[in-house]
Amino acid sequence: MRTGRSVVAAGEPGVEGRLCPILIQLIRSARTIRMRVSGVYDSVMLTRVSAFVIALTASVSANGLAAGCVAPRSNTPGILGRRALPAGRLARLGATPDFPHGLLALRLHGSIEPVRSHPVVVPRLAGSGGPGTLVIVHLVKAGTRVKRGDLLIEFDRQAQIKAAHDREAEYRDFVEQINRKRGEQITARAHGEAELKIAENAVKSAELEILKKEVVPPITAEQNQLTLDEARAKLSQLRRTFDLRRKADAADIRALEIQRDRAMNAWKHAESNADRMRVVSPIDGMVVLKSTWKSGTMGEVQEGEEVRSGLGVMDVIDPSAMRVRVKINQADVSALRVGQPARITLDSYPTRTFTGRLEQLSQIGAVSTMSNRVRSFLAIFSIDGSDPHLMPDLAAAIDIDRGEGAPGVSNDRGEGALGVDDRGKGAPGVDKSAR
Repeated sequence: MRTGRSVVAAGEPGVEGRLCPILIQLIRSARTIRMRVSGVYDSVMLTRVSAFVIALTASVSANGLAAGCVAPRSNTPGILGRRALPAGRLARLGATPDFPHGLLALRLHGSIEPVRSHPVVVPRLAGSGGPGTLVIVHLVKAGTRVKRGDLLIEFDRQAQIKAAHDREAEYRDFVEQINRKRGEQITARAHGEAELKIAENAVKSAELEILKKEVVPPITAEQNQLTLDEARAKLSQLRRTFDLRRKADAADIRALEIQRDRAMNAWKHAESNADRMRVVSPIDGMVVLKSTWKSGTMGEVQEGEEVRSGLGVMDVIDPSAMRVRVKINQADVSALRVGQPARITLDSYPTRTFTGRLEQLSQIGAVSTMSNRVRSFLAIFSIDGSDPHLMPDLAAAIDIDRGEGAPGVSNDRGEGALGVDDRGKGAPGVDKSAR
């Protein structure tokens, strides 16, 4: 029979008598897995254990099915406490001005990330022949505040400096070769012009001799004609040879100039490679070192280590604006909307709570790693204000008020909460005749 706030068993307890220990164990299990027994639905763990406990407790209290069980005292308000509450009132416990629905909150899990950041990678060397790895000679410590232009990381650049000096020497060598070649060509051109002038004079002399054909014997006149033809042929040949020689000299100079330009490009590349060995901060912010795979384990890079080109070693973040990146299960997307307020709690600092709102919600879901049939959606939550405890990659919990009318949310009368109404109808395993 029932007396006061508790129920006393009459006779040997049956199935109903064993319900209370199972209920208590469910509550302890819910608290053990870090789900608040205040009705928070944990999206990441894909379960509604806490909400089920609330509904089952309300049903037991309303229908009196816990025969053989005396309601114990509990530190958790309204859950198997001294006074059981109806489901409708139980759903309103823990309400705040920002979250008027209190217990009926959707809990998400994500990580903190900066709104503005700049990655720093090991520089890729221009040109060919460069080393595949670089040695770190200076590295700024993690968490250091830096200004724009401050040195972040420096690599050993002795090889790049030596390569730059070698390329510079090759460039200057080609410049001297071009100057020498041009001097030789000027000398050869002077000799060619002299020969050409001699041939022209020989043609003019032969032409004068031809004018004497009226006063000289025929044999002499014929010899003079042959001499003129020979002088003209030699002049024509010298002119053609001189033109070909000038073209060949120009080609030789052009070939040397190409080699000179190639050496100059190699010199500039080597100098730029040497300059890339010093990486400075592009923005004002804070240094965050990345973990990389080395020697079979994950760890941060250190001075003296060899790293490969293109490897990301750190980020420079702006700590004044942070946000939370969350993956949401497909079953919870319908309860979210852009602009929805959120309460954010850091796992590392559970006493610090921040407010924010949903800024972005992806429209296309990604395939879950657990099953191809499950999709997850990416969401971005903003955080109001700034705090020194907001650090990148910290785990954060986001509570969102689901409000009335959402799936699985009850009203003030207790209707709609996991199939349990104010009369206890529809509760799992509950018979109306048990009242």
